[in-house]
Amino acid sequence: MNRKIVATTVLSAALVIGLGACKQETATPGASAAPAPVAAAPAEPATPAINIATGTYKMDPAHTMVLAQWNHMGFSNPTANFEGVTGTIHWNAADPTASSVEVEIPMSGLRAFSADFNKHLSSADFFDVAKFPDASFKSTSVTAAGANQYTVVGDLTLKGITKPVTLDVIVNGAGEHPMTKLQAVGFDATGTIKRTDFDLGAYAPAVSDDVKLRITTEAMMEAPAAAAPAADGAAQ
Repeated sequence: MNRKIVATTVLSAALVIGLGACKQETATPGASAAPAPVAAAPAEPATPAINIATGTYKMDPAHTMVLAQWNHMGFSNPTANFEGVTGTIHWNAADPTASSVEVEIPMSGLRAFSADFNKHLSSADFFDVAKFPDASFKSTSVTAAGANQYTVVGDLTLKGITKPVTLDVIVNGAGEHPMTKLQAVGFDATGTIKRTDFDLGAYAPAVSDDVKLRITTEAMMEAPAAAAPAADGAAQ
C-alpha cells in the first residue's frame, strides 16, 4: 500500500478520535451543570447553663424593680415602678421545677414619676392604698422553657383579688457576689396582666386594659447561722 495513503488514513482516524473526545467534554447547550455540594453551616454553640446553688435567697430591694407599663389613649406609654419589693426564692438545683418564689409588694412604694399622678393612682380610683396597703405574688409552678429560661405561674393578689399570672423568666447570672462573698442570683421576668381583673379598670379601654410587667431582681443566699458559743464549763 502506498505509504502516503496509509499516513493520511492514520491522521484522519486520529482527528476523528480527537473530535469525538472534544464533543464528550463540551457541555450540551442548555444543560446546567450539577450544583456543587454546599457545606453545612456550623452548628450554633449551645448556651452554657448557669448553675444556681441550692438554697434560700432573699431579694435585694435596692436591686429589684417591678415596672408596669400601659398605653394612654393611644398617645403615650407611661410607666410606674414599685419600690421596696421584698421576697424569698427557694432554689432546688437538682430539680429547678421544685423551686418557688414569694414576693411582697408594699403599695406605698408606688412611683409613677409625678407627685400628682402618684396621688391619683394611690386613691380609691385605682389601687386604694389606704385600704389595700400590700400586694403579693406566690408561685404555683416552675417549668423549664429553654436554656436558663423558665415559665413561672403564680397567684398575684392585688386589691384583695387573687388571679393567676404567668411570667417568662430568664436567669441573668449566678455565683459568688464580689462584695458580700455570698452566693447570689439575678433574674429578669416579663408578663402581662389585665387591670379589669383586679378592679383597676378606670378609663378602660381608652387607657389600655393590658398592663405589661417587666421585673428585674437580684437575690442573695442567706448566710449560714453562726454556731452558738460553747457554754462555760462545757466539755472540750
